[in-house]
Amino acid sequence: MPSVSKILQRMRSSPQGVRFEDLAKVCEHCFGEPRQSRSSHRVYRTPWPGDPRVTIQDDHGRAKPYQVKQVLAAIGRRGEEKR
Repeated sequence: MPSVSKILQRMRSSPQGVRFEDLAKVCEHCFGEPRQSRSSHRVYRTPWPGDPRVTIQDDHGRAKPYQVKQVLAAIGRRGEEKR
């Protein structure tokens, strides 16, 4: 299984074709356990007010590209706030 850093590199280079389980692994690493995971969607909390969640869904084993971009944006925002 690839490491989180390698998955992130692949996500940044191409948001299409990312495996759902890889995206879930990155989300769990960055945001913790999902708030909801028993349905077709997984919902992760983010540490800031406003829209404090990231939602991903399984699309036949793949992550939806717009959701990959949302996760990358949330990770970028999280990194900026830590500085």
